[in-house]
Amino acid sequence: MLLLAGIILVFLLPSPWNVVALLVSIPLFLAELGLWNRTVRGNRRQVGTETLIGLTATVVTACHPSGQVRLRGETWEARCEQGADPGDEVVVRALDGLVLVVERT
Repeated sequence: MLLLAGIILVFLLPSPWNVVALLVSIPLFLAELGLWNRTVRGNRRQVGTETLIGLTATVVTACHPSGQVRLRGETWEARCEQGADPGDEVVVRALDGLVLVVERT
């Protein structure tokens, strides 16, 4: 952003000041770039089925003990030891392959 401002100032300022503005904006741009790199370096996106643990789902077909739940717009096979009827809210506690292990809330 600062580099873009420096380039714009090259065309707007009179002769000696346009070069000064560009030369000042280049180190500021590099500093901004370094700060952004430092800020986002450690933030990794969480992906995969592990991110489903702890989320709330709705039972679609009765889980006595196996059935299906709807989670984030997707239908998943689920296993609920206590049993759950359609429309019940359940929480995902673990994964067993691609089967969600859930319990009623």
